[in-house]
Formats: sequence, C-alpha cells, structure tokens
Amino acid sequence: MPVIIWINGGFGAGKTTLAQELHRRLPDAVVYDPEDVGLMLWKWIRPDGDFQHLPSWRELVVTTALSLRRHHAETLIVPMSLIRDAYRVEILGGLADAGEEVLHVFLEAEADVLRERLNARVTRPGRKWDQAVREFGMTGVDEMAAAAARQPAGTLMLRSDRLTPAELADEVLAGAELRQVHEDGKRERQARSLERAQPARSSAPSPSWPPTSPRP
Repeated sequence: MPVIIWINGGFGAGKTTLAQELHRRLPDAVVYDPEDVGLMLWKWIRPDGDFQHLPSWRELVVTTALSLRRHHAETLIVPMSLIRDAYRVEILGGLADAGEEVLHVFLEAEADVLRERLNARVTRPGRKWDQAVREFGMTGVDEMAAAAARQPAGTLMLRSDRLTPAELADEVLAGAELRQVHEDGKRERQARSLERAQPARSSAPSPSWPPTSPRP
C-alpha cells in the first residue's frame, strides 16, 4: 500500500538516522528532505529566519511530496520537524486531503539528550547552514521536547533515547503494516455494507413492455 512515513521530532531526535535505516530496509523508497525546498527558496528570496514560516515553503512541501509519492515511489520517507501545531496540521492534513496514507511518527527524547546530541553534531567546513541549524536547535530544545505531549491521536510515538535505530525502524514498519491491515479491513467492511444496501434482485422474469394485447 502506498504510504508517506513522516518522521517528526526535535533537532537531534534521530530523524535522519531513522530515515537512513528505513531506506536501507526499503531500498525502493524515496527519502525526501523538505529542508532542501527551503534552501531552494532562499536562492531566490532573501533568507529571513525559519523558512517554515513561508507559506510558499509549506505549499511546495506538500506538492513535492505528492508528486514524488505518485510518480516515483510507493513509500516516501520524510524526516522533518513540524513542531508548530498549525504547520503540522496544514502539511499533514494537505497530504491526507489529497488521498495519501500518512504514517506520522514522532521521535521523543529528553531535553538533555537532545542538547548532548546537538553539541556532538559535527558541522562540515564552509557549511554555515549546518552551524545555524545546530544553534537554532539548541535555542528550541525545551519547546521541541514539550511538543511530544501535543501530538494528535494516531501518531506513532517512539522514544529515540531508549531505542536503537534498528528498533525504531522495526516499530515504524510494524505500524505501517498494522495501518495496511486496518485499511484493508475498512475497505472490506465498506464493500459488505454496499452489498447489503443494494436491493435484492428478483429471479422472476421482468414483464415485457409494452404489454402485448390478447389475440381475438
């Protein structure tokens, strides 16, 4: 079944690592990083803080995900933080409204663990963006850790500070499989309901029209 696996969580929660592990197990899947959409936009407009505030970014994130999933992969893996509730609703809701099956995963970790991971993150020489992301992540650690309590029903909540990447991938794949079983069962129930709703066909032959008059 086609599915978009959206990996949410704070900076340092392990989204990229989990995406890589899932891709190793699902080599035909496409890994799509919406951060690239933001960097593309900043080639044309002046960078100004967080590109998630740009309506054009949020719109392009949805349309790009739909195009990639429909034309290039049964499974789309998207590692991207959506900490602001309104942006999460807009983007994930847009995907669902377009008919896509979305498995929303949130990687939860203690704030101190996120800080430790961000401090240990290696930045590449000449990549100012790497350093900016680390600094931005450090300023929002408490907000990102608190966001776990605000995730909607149906979110697959996983503790990335207690499970290994392999164990996290096991949970995600199991969650995707359970969703498929649920969807298959729902379609089967809908089909049975439609069958019961249809009027039973009579086995008696239908009368001819117009009726023939009796011969004199």
